This record gives sequence, structure tokens and C-alpha cells, in this order.
Amino acid sequence: MTHIAHIRRDHTADRPLLLDLFCCAGGAAMGYHRAGFTVVGFDVIDRSDHYPFAFRQGDALTFLAELIASGEIRRYTAIHASPPCQKRCALTVGTNQSRGWGGQHVDLVAPTRELLVASGLPYVIEQPDGKADVRKDITLCGEMFSLGVLRHRNFELGGWSTAKPKHVRHRGYVRGWRHGEYRDGPYVAAYGKGGGKASVSEMQQAMGIDWTDVHEELTEAIPPAYSEWLGTRLLTHARMEVAA
Repeated sequence: MTHIAHIRRDHTADRPLLLDLFCCAGGAAMGYHRAGFTVVGFDVIDRSDHYPFAFRQGDALTFLAELIASGEIRRYTAIHASPPCQKRCALTVGTNQSRGWGGQHVDLVAPTRELLVASGLPYVIEQPDGKADVRKDITLCGEMFSLGVLRHRNFELGGWSTAKPKHVRHRGYVRGWRHGEYRDGPYVAAYGKGGGKASVSEMQQAMGIDWTDVHEELTEAIPPAYSEWLGTRLLTHARMEVAA
């Protein structure tokens, strides 16, 4: 596994700050770091053992509101947020609704957006496919980056925009059992357990994540390639705003 302390030292003063809310283990953070940002993560769960950059624990929305009220938000250049999606996620609502799942979760997308708009900074909200109330300004897929997962993710862009990439044709099936039939394919199922789902090492390799080996963190992570693609364009936007 990557030595986290080494990554955490790899910051320079000329890299703009990006706030990573609901950061989990840092899949998005790593991509933004590679794009040129210094990243600060925030999550209600203690991720300090695995999150590869500066980390603070607590309620993300309370923290953001305090930054806005104090004016400290001006230290940052942009914000990424991945609010919990269980209430409206297709895997929860569509697949599991008959089991009584999907109705007890708090929807944090709307209050997150309200604070992001109030911050005055360009932002990104990330959500999986499903019914979450997020504009699909950009949809990314692992096949766009030749990864071993499909992992479609939708991104709402606030205060900035970029051209939509073409959603390329998938090469085959996601490997595993579906409705009693096993199908082989070039992608692994990086969620759940059993039924041919990916192992920890398979998920790490498929998504390009080597700094955590916690199964639950990997199943929630987005591949760093996604946020590196977004972050490169976001950084270009930020520099153009400064130069204007």
C-alpha cells in the first residue's frame, strides 16, 4: 500500500486549496491532488488512518457553515462534496426497496447545495446513478479511463462548467452472478459481497486505489481518474478567474 505519510508531505504553498466534504477514504481527493490541488478532507467518521491528506472529523455541513460565517472559506479555491446517497441511490431504492431499505436515510443533497452556493466558490457534487437530486452536468464511467469498473457517477457543477465527455461503449458485462446466471466480463462488481463481487485487491486494482484496504471504503470510493479529469478542468477555470 502507498505510504500515506509520504503523500501528506507532498504539498506546496502554490497549490490552491480544495475542500473535500464527506470525503470517505479519499478516492476523489487523490484525483484532485494529482490535478494540482492541496486537499483538506472532512467526514463525520474518523478516516485519519486511511485518508491520504489533511483530515478533520466532524459534521461536514456544520463545518462548512462555520467557514462561510467566519470568512475562512476564502482560503479555499473550490469545494467537492459527496453527500451520502443511500436515500435515493438506485442500489438502495431500486434493488432493495422491496426489503424495506432506502427510506430511513437523510437526504443531504439539497442542504449541501444550499451551503455550496452560499460559499461563492465553484463546486462539484458527486452522486451515483439513481434518483438523487443532482444535475447530471457531467457523467463519468470507468470505461472512459480504461478502468476495471464501470462505476457511473454524476457530477453537478456549480459556478463553473466544462464540456461533456462522450460516454464510450462498454466492452462487455460486469463479472458476477445475476439472477442465477454467471457472466464473465472485463469489469468487476465493486460493491457488496458474495455473488461474484470483487475482492479487496480486485477493487484496488480496478479503481487505482492502493492506500486503503477497507472493503466498505473501497465500495464507496470513486476512482481518482474521475476527479483528476474534473480537477484539471476546475483548476484551469480557477486560474482563468484569477487572471481575469
